[in-house]
Amino acid sequence: MAGPFAASFLDGMRELGYAEGRDFDMAYRYAAGVLDRLPAFAEEIVRLKPAVILAAAVSAAVPARMATSTIPIVCPALADAVHLGLIASEARPGGNVTGIEPYVAGLPAKQMELAREIVPGASRIGLLTDLKDPKAPPQVQELEAASRTLEVNIVAAGASRPEELDGALQALASQRVDVVIFLQSAMLLSENARIAASALVKRLPTVYGYREHVVAGGLISYGVDLRWCHLRVAYFVDKILRGTPPGDLPVEFPTKMMLAINLKTAKTLGLDVSLILQQRADEVIE
Repeated sequence: MAGPFAASFLDGMRELGYAEGRDFDMAYRYAAGVLDRLPAFAEEIVRLKPAVILAAAVSAAVPARMATSTIPIVCPALADAVHLGLIASEARPGGNVTGIEPYVAGLPAKQMELAREIVPGASRIGLLTDLKDPKAPPQVQELEAASRTLEVNIVAAGASRPEELDGALQALASQRVDVVIFLQSAMLLSENARIAASALVKRLPTVYGYREHVVAGGLISYGVDLRWCHLRVAYFVDKILRGTPPGDLPVEFPTKMMLAINLKTAKTLGLDVSLILQQRADEVIE
């Protein structure tokens, strides 16, 4: 779990009366966007016999569930969990996995609309994928459907490891896309600063699902607030520590989407962000 999100989780635990080091201890493992490390980390964590495993994303929840069917697993980004076999249903997860579902149906289509709003007349839209992330395929399907409805062309490039990012962005720049939409992916999120810098050098306007990309220098984002998700999972951990089986805790969904805009990046790219769009934003970085 990355630092800022770990801090949000610890804030949630403090709100419930817990203090790290007094009431519980944390053992951290960081994959730094390299998903191949996660199975070994999951095995290490299971050997520690923790009361709860906090898997920061579904890409971490999958190997954790493969490593144990008994230790409770709580995930603040539990996407596509039924299809992946992690839970039986959102209402009654069963098993040992529960958490918060950050993937909201219809969100990718909204990001497609936003791409055309931030770059008026955009007809050639780049898509940066990371198909190793379990929550990627549903996003791609929705974006492809949205592109047909809006009559725009999608040009896709893939990166599943940090070292592949610059080449993927260069491929999109060479295809002269008007704007690039980035999938919600653990690896892409962990590399937000590298992505923002590379896209800016290549003069690529960017649209994301997480505001952390915009804070790092990306152009615009629309999606769930991962800080809230990590704060909220403290509720699940508290319930489990008090004896509630994870399978009896329904998966929750965020009720609010967050729009963030980086005006400094827009200015560098020569884009004029309308006052109406700025007023709609929850966060404007100047």
